[in-house]
Amino acid sequence: MSPSLCLQDLARLFAVEPRRRGAPVDQATLSWVFESISTDSRALQPGDLFIPLKGERFDGHDFLDAAVSVGVAAAIVSRHWSGYIPEQLAVLAVDDTLSAYQRIALAWRRQLQQPVIAVTGSAGKTTTRELIKACLAPLGRVEASVGNENNDIGVPRTVLRSQAGDGALVLEMGMRGLGEIERLSVCAEPDVAVITNIGTAHIGRLGSREAIATAKCEITAALPSHGLVVIPAGDRRLETALAQVWQGRICRVAIAGDDRAHGTPSADLLGRLEGTQLHVEQAGRSRCTLPSPLEGRHNARNLLLALAVAFEQGISAADLAALEVTLPGGRSRRLQLTGAFDGVTVLDETYNASPEAMLASLEVLQQQGGRRFAVLGTMLELGEQSESLHFEVGRRAAQLGLDGLVVLADGAAARAMVQGAAPLAQLVQVQSPEEAAEPLRRWLQAGDHLLLKASRGVALERLIAILAPAAASA
Repeated sequence: MSPSLCLQDLARLFAVEPRRRGAPVDQATLSWVFESISTDSRALQPGDLFIPLKGERFDGHDFLDAAVSVGVAAAIVSRHWSGYIPEQLAVLAVDDTLSAYQRIALAWRRQLQQPVIAVTGSAGKTTTRELIKACLAPLGRVEASVGNENNDIGVPRTVLRSQAGDGALVLEMGMRGLGEIERLSVCAEPDVAVITNIGTAHIGRLGSREAIATAKCEITAALPSHGLVVIPAGDRRLETALAQVWQGRICRVAIAGDDRAHGTPSADLLGRLEGTQLHVEQAGRSRCTLPSPLEGRHNARNLLLALAVAFEQGISAADLAALEVTLPGGRSRRLQLTGAFDGVTVLDETYNASPEAMLASLEVLQQQGGRRFAVLGTMLELGEQSESLHFEVGRRAAQLGLDGLVVLADGAAARAMVQGAAPLAQLVQVQSPEEAAEPLRRWLQAGDHLLLKASRGVALERLIAILAPAAASA
């Protein structure tokens, strides 16, 4: 049976009586089953339940009249709203509409029978989410987060899209501070929690890797005692933080040759990467050999995280032989350029960047044949460690012997990256993606490889529109 919610269900959930024109609503209205639940006044359809949210620059309550005009008959509103409420609208008044939205998603999730997988980490969340989605495809249709649906609004929205016939639900969980992932875990009650890594993304907000590890381990807040946590092996900070909140099952994964802190548990699932083939061992015995669909050791490790989830759901290695993964734009995308840059291959990683992801992308670039170039933008939210981390990225670019590097953006962070990369013979700092094209026109020739990577705020994808207009508009 598909999950369903009616106004009376929500009245019971919040212990609040629905009212219209200040009077109780009739039984027919109480029994009304919503077509959908939406927080976006621009996307409302007849039969929807509207939950207006209050943001920094808007208040959805201002659009209650517009909601009625498209056929919305009921809404959940803040009891603190003192503005106009249309007489035709049946309303449930609650203390906080965002919290109510999350509680409704939880009520919906509790009607679902399929496994719920939650993914967080400092880097690689979206890639791992998509790998898990692909690995769980043998179960049937897999609902999953899309775009940036990894926050207080996006996670409940994804939960509410899931239907009874789905094979699984995969949720990405991001955070900007302590407590956010805990709220998301409580909203989703996952069966399996995956932590991709503990890095330095958001260290400017949280102050230390230890605090980041604590925040990421909040994903276990609503994990049942029989649930499973999947993590990379060898991270002492992660092991310490996880031990404070979780005493249940843990599956650790590693690629042969990964660093492992002394005294930390060994991997339960070990991968040996040979070219594009990943040989997977479990408990010291060969499990399977699969083609790794994405380049780099970091992505092979992400695949192991996904395989651990699949094996937990009883999926066999034979079911995974033809694994296909499609990532959102700006992640692990290859572009073959034509025109003025004919014959150049672009490694498009423009969506976002953390120090760990930046270094991993440089390693992938190093593995390419021919000459190797990069345009690297600054990384945001690194706080007091920003300059040292940018210097390390520049230093690694120099160690790898890149044939040319363009550093994009101004300020201390960009200067630190330039200082680290100083040994490179061809090194340029520019202020905009458009300016970055100028040295590339002088340097690049057929057979070259070019890496593009920066934090989202740098808007490095604008350079794609210059290098490969057709790809940018696709």
